[in-house]
Amino acid sequence: MTTVKAINFVLPETEVYLAGSSIDGQLVLNVRSTLVDPVVKVELVGRGYLSWNEEGNPQLDYNKSIACTNKAVYISKAKKFHIADGCLDSGIHTFDFHFSFPPELPSTFTSKVGCIFYFLQGICCSHGTILAKEKRYLLMQGISDDHMGHVKAVAPLVVEARNDVVYFCCFTQGSVILRISLEKNVFCPGETIVFMTDITNRTFYYIRKVVFAVHCVVLYRGFSSSGEQYTLEDRNEVMRLESWPGTAPFDAMRIINALVLPKPLPVTSLAKESKIMTFKYELVGTSNLPCVTSNIVVPIIIAA
Repeated sequence: MTTVKAINFVLPETEVYLAGSSIDGQLVLNVRSTLVDPVVKVELVGRGYLSWNEEGNPQLDYNKSIACTNKAVYISKAKKFHIADGCLDSGIHTFDFHFSFPPELPSTFTSKVGCIFYFLQGICCSHGTILAKEKRYLLMQGISDDHMGHVKAVAPLVVEARNDVVYFCCFTQGSVILRISLEKNVFCPGETIVFMTDITNRTFYYIRKVVFAVHCVVLYRGFSSSGEQYTLEDRNEVMRLESWPGTAPFDAMRIINALVLPKPLPVTSLAKESKIMTFKYELVGTSNLPCVTSNIVVPIIIAA
């Protein structure tokens, strides 16, 4: 039977913590019998990991994939509590703690290649033996370093894409034009992206569905076991919206759509940054016809 009945955290009702803010909480121990010379502490940890397999040289007779990995420690703090007289009597004991988050912390992030995560860990041990342990994960929202650069980028943005269509045994030609208009191209996590889409259909087909999505394009930097550096660009769909405009042949239509960004969300990385992962974002519109797919890509910036 363990000496510690239970160990728990009491934390504020905060869903997402902002980099540069702080956290106040309590570690609560329920002790069954007296503990002599116990060690009670709380740790705050933030780490990043990535791992993927890079294909080897296909021109070689012996082709072997290369494992690429990397890691980073973003924060590691600990609070060790003073125990009066070196003893903890049976009963409930409460320990208050306070931690400050550095402003340069990146956001919580998870993908099939890498992750960034944060957690609090409470530990009670005696004479080198861990008697109880509790871990609580935290959601972190990073903030942007380049505030002035992002402010300058807040401006109306219009992007247009045209796709030509050839059908009826190559004797007839048409086109589909997509135009997306934004009042600004800088957004905060949790904000709503409102955009206007103009669809010009110069074909004999109906445009029944247009898909809008926000893509997060992540550039990973890893190393092989021999120390060689590799990079991998991966695209993750943050959210999507399906619109059914039903644009008739040789007709035009304007629709207004909105996408709500989640929170937390990694902010757009600066070019000067060189970390294990960097992030950029695109708003992508796609219309499908029986003979062609029209795409339009609008670069956007996520800042907090």
